[in-house]
Amino acid sequence: MKPIFVLNGSNLNLLGQRETHIYGSTTLADIEAMCRDSDAGRRHGIEFRQSNNEGQLIDWIHEARHAGDAIVINAGAFTHTSIAIHDALKTFEGPIIELHITNVHRRESFRHHSYISFAATGVICGLGPDGYELALEAASRLVGKAKAA
Repeated sequence: MKPIFVLNGSNLNLLGQRETHIYGSTTLADIEAMCRDSDAGRRHGIEFRQSNNEGQLIDWIHEARHAGDAIVINAGAFTHTSIAIHDALKTFEGPIIELHITNVHRRESFRHHSYISFAATGVICGLGPDGYELALEAASRLVGKAKAA
C-alpha cells in the first residue's frame, strides 16, 4: 500500500499564528500529528508536506502519481488561482480530496471558485482541522474500493 499525500499550500505554515479568529489556534504541526495518529494515517502512512511555492506543490503531485495512492490537498489561495495545480492533479489517477479549514462559501466571493474542484473526487470544507482526518478517511475508503474492484 502506498501512502496518502497530504499537501498544504500557501500560508498554511502560519496556522495558529495567522487570523486565529478565522483559522483557530491549531498549528500545522498539530494537524500533522493528528493525521499521523488517525486510523487512515496509520493504515496507509502519509506524506505530509507544505509549501508556499506553487511549483513545489506541482512537483509533489507528480511524485504522488507513482508513490501515492491518494492525495488530500489544501492548496490555500492557490485553490482559486492555479490552473497549473489543476492540470497536475488531472494527471493523478487515484482519489483526490480537496480540503479547506473554513467554509469558503461563507467567505469572500473570490474564494467561491476553485480550480482544484474540477480535478477533485470530493471536497471537505468548513470543519476546521478535523476536516483533515475526515479527508484521510474518505481517501482511504476510496482507495480500498478501487483496490477491491
